[in-house]
Amino acid sequence: MAAVPPEVSAWRPRIPGVVEVFHAHFTEYAYPMHVHEAWTLLIVDDGAVRYDLDRHEHGTPHDTVSLLPPHVPHNGSPATPHGFRKRVLYLDATHLGEDLIGPAVDGPDLRDPVLRHRVGQLHGVLGHPGDELEAESRLSLIGERLRAHLQPRAAARRPPRDPALARSLRELLDERVTRGLALDEAARLLHSHPAHLVRAFSTAYGIAPHQYLMSRRVERARRLLLEGRPPGEVAPVTGFYDQAHLTRHFKRLVGVTPGRYRLSSRDRADRACVSRPDAASDA
Repeated sequence: MAAVPPEVSAWRPRIPGVVEVFHAHFTEYAYPMHVHEAWTLLIVDDGAVRYDLDRHEHGTPHDTVSLLPPHVPHNGSPATPHGFRKRVLYLDATHLGEDLIGPAVDGPDLRDPVLRHRVGQLHGVLGHPGDELEAESRLSLIGERLRAHLQPRAAARRPPRDPALARSLRELLDERVTRGLALDEAARLLHSHPAHLVRAFSTAYGIAPHQYLMSRRVERARRLLLEGRPPGEVAPVTGFYDQAHLTRHFKRLVGVTPGRYRLSSRDRADRACVSRPDAASDA
C-alpha cells in the first residue's frame, strides 16, 4: 500500500512573539533528534505522537498541550497506525523566558482543557488577516496560563481588578476604531502587561478588547451600508482588512451578510415608494 503523502501548511503571521505557525498530517514520518531556537507549543487533533525530551519518553494524547523548550533536543514519531495531525506554534521569548526551560523539561505535557481550547481558538484566528488584536489577546492569555503551569507560585499573585486601566484602554480603542491598535502598543502606552490589560478590560466590561473593537467597526459599517454604499467600499473605511473580513464579523454580529443588510434597506425604501404611487398629487 502506497504511503500517504504528508500534508503541510506553514506561515509567519503578523503577531509579535509568533515565529511560525505549522500545521501538518504525517502518517509515517519520524523526526530525528533536533533542537529549536523557539518554544514549541503543540496540540494534536488526531492520532498521537511519542517523543523523547532530555532522555525521557513522552506522549501527546488528544487532550494535552505539549510545550517543548528551546535548545533542548527532542524527536517525534507517530504513536498510532494512521499517524497524527498536529498544529504547532513556534514562540520566541516574548511570552516565555529562559527561566521556564527547566520546568518545561520536567513537565512538557499539560492536561488543561481550557488551555487546549484557547490554543485551538488561536490557531483559528491566525489564518484570518485583520484579526491581529484578537490573536494577540488570545496569545497573551495563553502565555499567562502557561506561566501558571510552570510557575504556580508566581501566577498566584495576580493583580486586583483595575477599572481605571480598562477605561483607559476603552478610550484608546475608541480613538483607533478604524486605524486599529496592536496589543503591545496599548501595553506600552498604558504601562501594563498585555495579559493584565486584556483581563482588566474583559472583567470591567464583560467583553474582550478585540470584540469591543469589532463591535464598533460593525456599527460604523451598518450606518454606511444603510446609506447605500457597497460592502467593498465600506470595508476599508471602517477598519476591516477586506470585504471578506467585514462579512465574517458582520454576519457574526448582525446575523446576515453586509450585502443582504444593504439590500434589505433598499427593498424597504422601494416598498415605501410603491405604497404611495400618488404621493406627487398629494402635494
